[in-house]
Amino acid sequence: MKNAETPVMKVALFGAISSFGSALMAELLRGQHEVIAIVDDLNALAPRPGLRTKTGNLFDGQRVSESIAGCSAVICLLDAKVLPVGAEHAREPVGLTPEEQLIATHTLLTCLRTAQVRRLILVADIQLLHDQPLADYQNPDIDQYQASALIVDALRKSDADWTLVSAPQGVAGLSIEHFSQTSSTVEPGLEVPLEVLGRVAAGIADELKLNMHVRQYVNFVV
Repeated sequence: MKNAETPVMKVALFGAISSFGSALMAELLRGQHEVIAIVDDLNALAPRPGLRTKTGNLFDGQRVSESIAGCSAVICLLDAKVLPVGAEHAREPVGLTPEEQLIATHTLLTCLRTAQVRRLILVADIQLLHDQPLADYQNPDIDQYQASALIVDALRKSDADWTLVSAPQGVAGLSIEHFSQTSSTVEPGLEVPLEVLGRVAAGIADELKLNMHVRQYVNFVV
């Protein structure tokens, strides 16, 4: 039962089919928030209270707008291995290229305005060595450093209430059941990732509630 005094958010999550996505879903659901997992396959996640699934495509503006309509906030894990790119596209779970991450960011920012959703948590592998002028990044073959600079530039030019987050990479073998369980029994080798990802997920949930780092970069990598 929801506490009547609990401010409930409706959060769209891109990248739910990942260990860190699982940590975020478990943490948000624990806080009695509603989570909309944007996926290619509606059967990819087992039903549970507070969790809904919608199909989406990060490269299709109309579908992104439809996916996030009515939400309080959007979380996108740009560095997740499995992101919704449309069930019609056969794709191995290898993650987005730097150029695709940049395109997805532009799509999200445009759709946030269209859907009148202001809050964005963008989790990405941001690699900025120094404040090099953006003109120096205009190369045909975009790499992670170039994409990072252009993603940051796009965020700064937008009117979204964004927080850019660097977070630890997830590991195989962790699901929402691991982060939701009350038992202390965990498979060997997963104890540390479980604790770290759970702690970072709690930090992001707190940021959504407190808004202490709006239009700022936060590094959770330890």
